[in-house]
Parts: sequence; C-alpha cells; structure tokens
Amino acid sequence: MQVQELVGIVPWTFIAQILNLFLQIYLIKRFLFKPVNEMLEKRKAKADAQIQDAEKAKTEALAMKTEYEQSMQEARSKANEILATAQKTAATQSEEILKDARAEAVALKAKAEADIAQEKRKAVNVLKDEIGDMAMEIAGKVIERELSEKDHEKLIDEFITNVGETS
Repeated sequence: MQVQELVGIVPWTFIAQILNLFLQIYLIKRFLFKPVNEMLEKRKAKADAQIQDAEKAKTEALAMKTEYEQSMQEARSKANEILATAQKTAATQSEEILKDARAEAVALKAKAEADIAQEKRKAVNVLKDEIGDMAMEIAGKVIERELSEKDHEKLIDEFITNVGETS
C-alpha cells in the first residue's frame, strides 16, 4: 500500500504545488523580470542616446571640416591674389627702374658728349693761339720782315684751315 501512495496523485498537494508555481512565477516576474527589463530598457535608451550624440558629433565634425576646407580655399585664393599683386608690382617697379636707368644713361652720355665737345673746342682754341704764335715767328723768320696785323690774321686762318682739314 505504501507503494501506491508514492505513485499516486494527491489532489490537494497537486493544487498547492500549482498555486506555489503560479506564486513563484508572479514573484519572479514582479521582482526579477521587471527590474531586469527596466535596466535593459535604460541601457538601450542610453545606447540610443550615445548613438544619436555620435551622429550629431559626426554631423558637426563634417560641417566643421567643410568650413575648414572652405576657409583654406579662401586663404589659398587670397595668397595667390597677394602673390599675383606682388609680382605685378615688382614687374612695374623693375620696368620703372630700367626706364630711369636708361634715361640717366642717355643723360650722362649726352652730358659726356657735350663735355667732350666743349673740351675739344677749348683745345682747338688753345692750339689756334699757339699755332698762330708759332706761325708768326716762322713767317717772320722766313720773310724776315714784320707782317701787318691783317696779314697775320690771314696767315693764321689759312694755317688753321689747313690743319683742320688734315685732322
């Protein structure tokens, strides 16, 4: 008889065990699953917030990168513009310097030519006087007579004309 009791189902025990099972399921669901689900929801919300922050930061970084590239392009444009302006200014200044140097060289050459012409005239006048004196002495010795002033000037002019033609 005892064997039958071990194998048999007692209805009050079966009902108590089923109620015990339902009570355990309720308690587990209330005190275990609910906090775990809330914790998982919080983690999921936190992860979603971090993903949104990361996407926002990525968008801001792309905007900053675009702004930086635009600024760099503007800086390059300004640098090229400044360089072009400097080159034009340098070319203009060099042309002015060359023009001034050429004008100065022409002026120096003209002044030198004028100085040379003046010195030549002075030298010719000095030579005329010396040659005139020498011609008078020679003529006086050759002719051994005194020439008149008029004859003297005529001889000097002829001599200078002959000397001028030979030189």
